Amino acid sequence: MDMKKIMALAGVALMVAACGEKAKEYDATGTFEATETTVYAEQSGALLVFDINEGDALTSGSEVGLIDTTQTWLKIQQLEATKQVYRSQKPDMERQIAATRQQLAKARLEEQRYRELVADGAAPRKMLDDAANQVKVLQKQLEALVSTLNTQLSTLDSQASTADAQIAQLRDLLHKCHITAPAKGTVLEKYVECGELVTTGKPLFKMADTQDMHLRAYVTSAQLQSIKIGQKVKVLADYGDSRKNEYDGTITWISTRSEFTPKTILTDDERADLVYAVKIAVKNDGYIKIGMYGEVKL
Repeated sequence: MDMKKIMALAGVALMVAACGEKAKEYDATGTFEATETTVYAEQSGALLVFDINEGDALTSGSEVGLIDTTQTWLKIQQLEATKQVYRSQKPDMERQIAATRQQLAKARLEEQRYRELVADGAAPRKMLDDAANQVKVLQKQLEALVSTLNTQLSTLDSQASTADAQIAQLRDLLHKCHITAPAKGTVLEKYVECGELVTTGKPLFKMADTQDMHLRAYVTSAQLQSIKIGQKVKVLADYGDSRKNEYDGTITWISTRSEFTPKTILTDDERADLVYAVKIAVKNDGYIKIGMYGEVKL
C-alpha cells in the first residue's frame, strides 16, 4: 500500500474518532413532575353529585360534588327552633320590676312624710321607724328580684350561645359536604362514582397542576458551582425517536443534601456517585406529560 492510501485511511479514522467524541447536547437529565393533590371526603354520606371525569380541567374553588346534607340540615333547623324557645323565655325585666319599684317609691314618700311629721312633733318616732324599715325591705326585694332576673337572662344567653356554636359547627359540616377543587389543575384519577356511600377520609379524586410543571434533574458537585436559584436554563422534552421540544426553564430549588445517582438518571459525569437534585420550573404548552424524560442545558 502506497503512502497516499495510508494517509487517506488515517484521515478517515480521525474523522470517525472525532464524530465519536461529539459533546453531549445536555448537562443533566430527569423527569417532569407536577404538584399533585388528592382530595378526600370531609363528611360521610351518599354522594349525590360527582360530576367530574379524568382529564377535566378544574379551577380553584369550583364545586364538583355534593354529599347528602339532609341530616345536618335537620339538626340546624332543630337548634334554630331551640334558640327561639330560649328567646321566648327571656323575662321582661323592666316590666317585672316595675311594681316593686313603684312600691319602693311610695314607701320612700311615706318615710319622708313621717320624717317631717316627727320633726314637727305631729307623729310618734315609731311610725318613722316602721316607714324606714318598709323602704329597706322593698329595696332588698328589688335587688333580689333584679339579681334573679339577671341570672335567668345570663343562663338563657349562655344556652343561646351554646346553640349558636353548635349551629356554626353544623354549618361548617354542611359546607364540607360540598366537594370543591382546592386549586386549579387537571383530574388525573377518579376513585368513586356518583351514588356511592363515602366516609370521612375516603379519597375521591387526584388532580395536578399540569400547566406549571417542573423537571426534577440531578447535577454533579462540579456543576453545582455554576448554578443558582432563579437561573434561566434551557429544557428539552424528550418524546422519543429523536423528537424534542425546547422550553425556557427557571431553577427554583437546589437540594442541600447529596444523594447517590438514581439508576435511571444520566449526568454529565456518569462516574460521579453523588449528585444533587434540582427543580426547574417549566410552563407547559400541553405537550409535556408527567413522568416524561427531559434534558437540561445549563
